[in-house]
Amino acid sequence: MAGVKNKRARKVQVQQSLPYRDKNGQRRGGARKGAGRPPKGPRSSERHKERLDLTGRDPILITLRVAKAVGNLRSRQMYQAIGDALVTAADRTDFRIVHFSIQRTHLHMIVEAETKRALSRGMQGFLISAARHINSKIVMSSGKSRRGVVFEDRYHANVLTSPKQCRNAIAYVLNNWRRHREHQASFASTWLVDPFSSAVNFGGWKELEDSAFLFPVRKTYDRLHTVTPQTWLLKTGWIRHGLIGATEVPGPSSDLVGRPVVR
Repeated sequence: MAGVKNKRARKVQVQQSLPYRDKNGQRRGGARKGAGRPPKGPRSSERHKERLDLTGRDPILITLRVAKAVGNLRSRQMYQAIGDALVTAADRTDFRIVHFSIQRTHLHMIVEAETKRALSRGMQGFLISAARHINSKIVMSSGKSRRGVVFEDRYHANVLTSPKQCRNAIAYVLNNWRRHREHQASFASTWLVDPFSSAVNFGGWKELEDSAFLFPVRKTYDRLHTVTPQTWLLKTGWIRHGLIGATEVPGPSSDLVGRPVVR
């Protein structure tokens, strides 16, 4: 019809695959085994796993490693720095650090969290506070400014779902110094339990079975600030498998694997 222009069909753009091949004819790019950015750091091995819902009834065992540049955590200054961070963490009501120990290169703790959000926020708050206090102590001792990384990778966490797991986890955290033979150090000659842990806050030792009191400590010693457990597993459930001996050497962490949690 006169005066009416024919409409042209709209051209559809199609993305073409353009696999690149090198001079040897090998294909490059695309999905393949080993592809992607390589992990960084000597311990960047914590995988992203499916998030699990937390009911608030099950405790969580956490291991957290520090950067090599931080140095030995089992010193008076680092003890004070981490102790200050524990005091900050105790302000939360939906996240509780119940048992805790400081090793040379890592931290162990057993926590309770009402939800996975509470776990994430609670750990975030503790990590920020601990990093700030640790860096501050390093500056005081060295006289040099430090703003470097304190915790080198993601923390490892497992949900403890049975009384036996909880009993073994408590022994693992509080007696971990015996696995690393720290109890043989000269300073430990007067200590039955690890002074770089919350062991003196714990009343479930076999040695205290007939006592109404905890282990005594010298007046100059500041206990790590941990919180009374609220879950049945950490309050009484674990006792089904026996009290823990102060000289007991815990087994490997592989015995404690529960449900993994991703932060």
